[in-house]
Amino acid sequence: MSDAAQPTAAEVRAAAEAVKAALDRHLDAVERRTGDDDPDVYEAFNALAAAAEAYDERLYDRYDEVTPFEIPGADDSLPPYAGPEEPNALSVLIRRDYAVAEPQRLLAQAQRITDLDPESEEGERTAPVVGSSVHAALGVLFGEYEPDEIASRHKEFGLEEGDSTLWVSAAEELPEPGEWLSTPFDHADPQHVVCRFDVSAVFDEEELEDDLDDEDGPRTTP
Repeated sequence: MSDAAQPTAAEVRAAAEAVKAALDRHLDAVERRTGDDDPDVYEAFNALAAAAEAYDERLYDRYDEVTPFEIPGADDSLPPYAGPEEPNALSVLIRRDYAVAEPQRLLAQAQRITDLDPESEEGERTAPVVGSSVHAALGVLFGEYEPDEIASRHKEFGLEEGDSTLWVSAAEELPEPGEWLSTPFDHADPQHVVCRFDVSAVFDEEELEDDLDDEDGPRTTP
């Protein structure tokens, strides 16, 4: 990092003071907690984690030093469950990211699908995938296969997996038909999530770093 982009010594000091204040707030919340899922403790925990991360970043950027502690789970943890105790319905929210790693393979697969379906519902010949239209090819691919099949065969279609997550969210009752179709993901409430499953390459990197730590001793840089 260039000198111009580095935080000042005063900014590092201010970040350290913020950590001290967050520690006091966290301890105060813990001492006054009203139960295992006290929201004040949860908020103080996240504030402490954010302050510690900011201080660690500024300390490293300015002095090339790191802190000896880490507060895990601030970004990945869910808030205390506040949904119905006996859910009568559930929503399964899935996100999968892909990179178009091999556009030509994707285009070829889409063209093959089109060629195998020479007639549309109206009896007219389906228009071929033209040129390098990845947009059209993706429409053909996801119109032909279920998302789970694409996930299991993504390499065959020239795609490369990114992160994915699945949330199981509880509800009192099933929404009315068509109620949320215009904005399907806007009303996901983390406090109603019963469980979630995340897949990311970053987890593999963390496991590799842990293995290296076990073999070579503690790391001294992020």
